[in-house]
Amino acid sequence: MEWRDTGFVLAARRHGESSLIVELLTREHGRHAGLVRGGQSPRRRALLQPGNSVAASWRGRLPEHLGTIECELVDPIAARLLDDPDRLAALGAACALLVAALPEREPQTDLFLSFAGLLGALDSATASIGDWARSYVVWEYDLLTGLGFGLDLDCCAATGTTEDLAYVSPRSGRAVSRAAGAPYHDKLLPLPGFLLPDAPAGRPASRNDIVAGLALTEYFLLHHVLSPHGGRLPEARQRLADRMRRPAAPGIIDG
Repeated sequence: MEWRDTGFVLAARRHGESSLIVELLTREHGRHAGLVRGGQSPRRRALLQPGNSVAASWRGRLPEHLGTIECELVDPIAARLLDDPDRLAALGAACALLVAALPEREPQTDLFLSFAGLLGALDSATASIGDWARSYVVWEYDLLTGLGFGLDLDCCAATGTTEDLAYVSPRSGRAVSRAAGAPYHDKLLPLPGFLLPDAPAGRPASRNDIVAGLALTEYFLLHHVLSPHGGRLPEARQRLADRMRRPAAPGIIDG
């Protein structure tokens, strides 16, 4: 059995004295792992950094076998983020979430394209932290949708209004207006305005909205995607949330 595909490196771990087991998110084959012989060499280590775009070739006797993967570098995205710890943290969080949340060997074309879009946002030289951090939260929102746990933010679950939506019900994943949610605000999740369907595109998000957005998506990722299968929130994702909660995070508008 053999296939060729394009993909992004999600993770690589040591196997034996010289090899690596690499996990990719591929366009046609979804999340797929394979053995890279000699992968611990400095050259191949640099190639197999999470986030890098590669052309991959997989071989195995049977489809269910681990098989071997050969990768050729297409774009060294990770290298361009090394000087920005916040963007690098976002890249690490996204890769770790995909490893934790996606089933193996199931085509996920929409999620592949969504991840490619996130990498473009992180790699943009002109994007402020308020721009790419907003893109990151929107990507997690899209990840929930792609996994079948999309939130319903079109109108208030209690009144049907589309005005002044300020919360999300942790039970239903539906939006709640400020007035309807006021008596229960301590039991609801804050809804950042940039996630609303009619939110203006391209407007940088405030630091408070980024933190609220990460808390919102974290809740549903943990309770609906990870915990039911015995999973936990990846440490890389927790580190990103901790970085964004720092009061002095540069470039994010306070609000």
